[in-house]
Amino acid sequence: MFDVGGQRSERKKWIHCFESVTSIIFCTALSEYDQVLLEERSQNRMQESLVLFESVINSRWFLRTSIILFLNKIDVFKNKLPKVPLERYFSEYAGGPDINKAAKYILWKFMQANRARLSVYPQ
Repeated sequence: MFDVGGQRSERKKWIHCFESVTSIIFCTALSEYDQVLLEERSQNRMQESLVLFESVINSRWFLRTSIILFLNKIDVFKNKLPKVPLERYFSEYAGGPDINKAAKYILWKFMQANRARLSVYPQ
């Protein structure tokens, strides 16, 4: 198991090292929709996760790899959503503070990144 979070500048160097893996568990905290990266304060963490997910799922190295998308920290997300609207960070979202609609919207954003149409197993 490898955690590649925070290694943004090194991605192109390491991604090919995983070409023989059979599964990838990609974890993203739902609660980070309003947070920024420590190394780049102008970059939203959820947007960065989407960019990383897109680069992984559409990589030629992972064409035969099962991808498990794990959206965690739903408890923090549930408490935060009524106070910090998702619409503030994703203007096209129109579901209000409904936890199910918001989580489904974020899942949809990740699924839209899957141009390779690989099988993804959301958890």
